Amino acid sequence: MNSIGKSGPGRPPRLSRERIVEAALQGGVATLTMRELAARLGVSHSSLYRWVPDRDGVLDLVSEVMIERVLPRDEPDADTWRDWLGRLAWAMHDEFLAVPGYAAHVARPHQHHAGSFGRLRDGAVAAFRAGGAGPHLAEQNWILFGFGVVRWLGAAGGGPEEPAFGLYLDTLLRGLPRHGDLPRPEPRSLTVDGSTAAARHEG
Repeated sequence: MNSIGKSGPGRPPRLSRERIVEAALQGGVATLTMRELAARLGVSHSSLYRWVPDRDGVLDLVSEVMIERVLPRDEPDADTWRDWLGRLAWAMHDEFLAVPGYAAHVARPHQHHAGSFGRLRDGAVAAFRAGGAGPHLAEQNWILFGFGVVRWLGAAGGGPEEPAFGLYLDTLLRGLPRHGDLPRPEPRSLTVDGSTAAARHEG
Protein backbone atom coordinates (compact mmCIF):
# COMPACT_ATOMS: atom_id res chain seq x y z
CA MET A 1 0.00 0.00 0.00
CA ASN A 2 1.37 3.44 -0.89
CA SER A 3 2.01 5.79 2.00
CA ILE A 4 0.50 9.27 1.94
CA GLY A 5 2.50 12.37 1.29
CA LYS A 6 6.04 11.06 1.31
CA SER A 7 8.59 13.85 1.51
CA GLY A 8 11.12 12.31 -0.86
CA PRO A 9 14.23 10.16 -0.52
CA GLY A 10 15.97 10.45 2.82
CA ARG A 11 13.35 12.75 4.34
CA PRO A 12 10.72 11.40 6.75
CA PRO A 13 7.16 12.45 5.93
CA ARG A 14 5.70 15.16 8.10
CA LEU A 15 2.70 14.29 10.22
CA SER A 16 -0.33 16.46 10.81
CA ARG A 17 -3.85 15.93 12.05
CA GLU A 18 -5.10 16.32 8.49
CA ARG A 19 -2.74 13.65 7.12
CA ILE A 20 -3.64 11.23 9.91
CA VAL A 21 -7.35 11.63 9.17
CA GLU A 22 -6.75 11.31 5.41
CA ALA A 23 -4.87 8.06 5.96
CA ALA A 24 -7.50 6.70 8.36
CA LEU A 25 -10.23 7.40 5.79
CA GLN A 26 -8.43 5.47 3.05
CA GLY A 27 -10.22 2.32 4.14
CA GLY A 28 -12.67 1.06 6.74
CA VAL A 29 -12.06 1.92 10.37
CA ALA A 30 -13.69 -1.16 11.88
CA THR A 31 -10.39 -3.07 12.04
CA LEU A 32 -7.95 -0.17 11.71
CA THR A 33 -4.82 -0.63 13.81
CA MET A 34 -2.09 1.81 14.71
CA ARG A 35 0.39 -0.41 12.85
CA GLU A 36 -1.68 -0.26 9.67
CA LEU A 37 -2.15 3.50 9.99
CA ALA A 38 1.58 4.07 10.49
CA ALA A 39 2.24 2.01 7.35
CA ARG A 40 -0.24 4.09 5.34
CA LEU A 41 1.53 7.23 6.51
CA GLY A 42 5.02 5.85 5.98
CA VAL A 43 6.08 6.65 9.55
CA SER A 44 7.19 4.69 12.60
CA HIS A 45 4.88 3.74 15.48
CA SER A 46 6.68 6.14 17.80
CA SER A 47 6.14 9.06 15.42
CA LEU A 48 2.42 8.31 15.19
CA TYR A 49 2.04 7.95 18.96
CA ARG A 50 3.44 11.42 19.43
CA TRP A 51 0.32 12.72 17.67
CA VAL A 52 -2.38 10.36 18.90
CA PRO A 53 -2.34 8.16 22.03
CA ASP A 54 -4.22 5.19 20.58
CA ARG A 55 -6.79 4.00 18.05
CA ASP A 56 -9.61 5.83 19.84
CA GLY A 57 -7.61 9.03 19.52
CA VAL A 58 -7.42 8.49 15.75
CA LEU A 59 -11.18 7.95 15.56
CA ASP A 60 -11.74 11.10 17.59
CA LEU A 61 -9.80 13.05 14.95
CA VAL A 62 -11.94 11.41 12.28
CA SER A 63 -15.07 12.44 14.19
CA GLU A 64 -13.96 16.06 14.28
CA VAL A 65 -13.67 16.03 10.49
CA MET A 66 -17.01 14.23 10.11
CA ILE A 67 -18.85 16.78 12.24
CA GLU A 68 -17.34 19.59 10.18
CA ARG A 69 -18.64 17.91 7.03
CA VAL A 70 -22.19 17.18 8.18
CA LEU A 71 -23.19 20.39 9.98
CA PRO A 72 -25.26 22.68 7.75
CA ARG A 73 -23.61 26.07 7.25
CA ASP A 74 -26.80 28.07 7.82
CA GLU A 75 -28.55 28.66 11.15
CA PRO A 76 -31.99 27.10 11.80
CA ASP A 77 -34.98 29.36 12.40
CA ALA A 78 -38.71 28.98 12.98
CA ASP A 79 -39.34 28.31 9.28
CA THR A 80 -36.37 26.07 8.49
CA TRP A 81 -35.66 24.09 11.69
CA ARG A 82 -37.20 20.82 10.45
CA ASP A 83 -35.51 21.07 7.05
CA TRP A 84 -32.21 21.91 8.83
CA LEU A 85 -32.45 18.75 10.95
CA GLY A 86 -33.35 16.71 7.88
CA ARG A 87 -30.29 17.97 6.01
CA LEU A 88 -28.13 17.25 9.04
CA ALA A 89 -29.44 13.69 9.31
CA TRP A 90 -28.99 12.98 5.60
CA ALA A 91 -25.44 14.36 5.69
CA MET A 92 -24.71 12.05 8.64
CA HIS A 93 -26.17 9.18 6.61
CA ASP A 94 -24.02 9.89 3.57
CA GLU A 95 -20.74 10.70 5.35
CA PHE A 96 -20.87 8.11 8.14
CA LEU A 97 -21.80 5.22 5.87
CA ALA A 98 -19.14 6.22 3.33
CA VAL A 99 -16.46 5.04 5.78
CA PRO A 100 -16.96 1.34 6.54
CA GLY A 101 -17.14 0.73 10.28
CA TYR A 102 -17.45 4.38 11.32
CA ALA A 103 -21.22 4.43 11.93
CA ALA A 104 -20.95 1.29 14.05
CA HIS A 105 -18.13 2.93 16.03
CA VAL A 106 -20.12 6.05 16.93
CA ALA A 107 -23.21 3.98 17.74
CA ARG A 108 -21.32 2.34 20.60
CA PRO A 109 -21.13 4.14 23.98
CA HIS A 110 -17.80 5.94 24.03
CA GLN A 111 -16.69 8.58 26.51
CA HIS A 112 -14.85 10.60 23.86
CA HIS A 113 -17.95 11.17 21.71
CA ALA A 114 -19.05 14.08 23.89
CA GLY A 115 -16.15 16.26 22.76
CA SER A 116 -16.34 15.86 19.01
CA PHE A 117 -20.13 15.62 18.95
CA GLY A 118 -20.68 18.68 21.13
CA ARG A 119 -21.11 20.92 18.06
CA LEU A 120 -23.64 18.46 16.64
CA ARG A 121 -25.63 18.59 19.86
CA ASP A 122 -25.49 22.41 20.01
CA GLY A 123 -26.78 22.73 16.45
CA ALA A 124 -29.62 20.27 16.94
CA VAL A 125 -30.69 21.85 20.24
CA ALA A 126 -30.72 25.26 18.54
CA ALA A 127 -32.93 23.83 15.79
CA PHE A 128 -35.43 22.39 18.27
CA ARG A 129 -35.44 25.68 20.18
CA ALA A 130 -36.13 27.52 16.92
CA GLY A 131 -39.07 25.17 16.36
CA GLY A 132 -40.66 26.20 19.66
CA ALA A 133 -39.27 23.73 22.18
CA GLY A 134 -38.17 24.95 25.60
CA PRO A 135 -34.62 24.31 26.85
CA HIS A 136 -35.29 20.96 28.54
CA LEU A 137 -37.55 19.66 25.77
CA ALA A 138 -34.95 20.65 23.17
CA GLU A 139 -32.31 18.66 25.08
CA GLN A 140 -34.58 15.63 25.27
CA ASN A 141 -35.43 15.91 21.57
CA TRP A 142 -31.71 16.02 20.73
CA ILE A 143 -31.13 12.82 22.73
CA LEU A 144 -33.96 11.05 20.89
CA PHE A 145 -32.97 12.46 17.50
CA GLY A 146 -29.22 11.92 17.84
CA PHE A 147 -29.52 8.49 19.42
CA GLY A 148 -32.09 7.39 16.86
CA VAL A 149 -30.16 8.51 13.79
CA VAL A 150 -26.80 7.18 15.01
CA ARG A 151 -28.25 3.83 16.07
CA TRP A 152 -30.03 3.42 12.72
CA LEU A 153 -26.81 4.16 10.86
CA GLY A 154 -24.83 1.84 13.13
CA ALA A 155 -27.23 -1.01 12.39
CA ALA A 156 -27.55 -0.29 8.66
CA GLY A 157 -26.55 -3.33 6.68
CA GLY A 158 -28.49 -2.97 3.48
CA GLY A 159 -30.62 -6.03 4.18
CA PRO A 160 -34.02 -6.49 2.51
CA GLU A 161 -35.89 -5.88 5.79
CA GLU A 162 -34.09 -2.61 6.54
CA PRO A 163 -36.53 0.36 6.59
CA ALA A 164 -35.77 3.23 4.26
CA PHE A 165 -33.83 5.95 6.07
CA GLY A 166 -36.07 8.68 4.66
CA LEU A 167 -39.17 6.99 6.09
CA TYR A 168 -37.48 6.47 9.44
CA LEU A 169 -36.30 10.08 9.60
CA ASP A 170 -39.71 11.49 8.65
CA THR A 171 -41.40 9.39 11.34
CA LEU A 172 -38.80 10.42 13.91
CA LEU A 173 -39.11 14.15 13.26
CA ARG A 174 -42.90 14.11 13.14
CA GLY A 175 -43.08 12.19 16.41
CA LEU A 176 -40.93 14.58 18.45
CA PRO A 177 -42.89 17.23 20.41
CA ARG A 178 -42.38 20.78 19.15
CA HIS A 179 -43.78 23.28 21.63
CA GLY A 180 -43.52 23.97 25.31
CA ASP A 181 -41.11 22.40 27.73
CA LEU A 182 -40.80 19.49 30.11
CA PRO A 183 -40.60 20.03 33.86
CA ARG A 184 -37.23 19.12 35.24
CA PRO A 185 -37.50 16.30 37.80
CA GLU A 186 -37.07 17.40 41.39
CA PRO A 187 -33.93 16.10 43.09
CA ARG A 188 -34.66 13.11 45.30
CA SER A 189 -32.32 13.27 48.28
CA LEU A 190 -31.94 10.25 50.54
CA THR A 191 -32.79 10.50 54.24
CA VAL A 192 -30.94 8.69 56.99
CA ASP A 193 -33.15 5.59 56.76
CA GLY A 194 -32.65 5.33 52.98
CA SER A 195 -36.08 6.61 51.94
CA THR A 196 -36.40 9.68 49.73
CA ALA A 197 -37.58 13.06 50.84
CA ALA A 198 -40.29 12.94 48.17
CA ALA A 199 -41.59 9.64 49.57
CA ARG A 200 -41.76 11.16 53.08
CA HIS A 201 -43.96 14.00 51.81
CA GLU A 202 -46.19 11.57 49.90
CA GLY A 203 -46.69 9.53 53.06
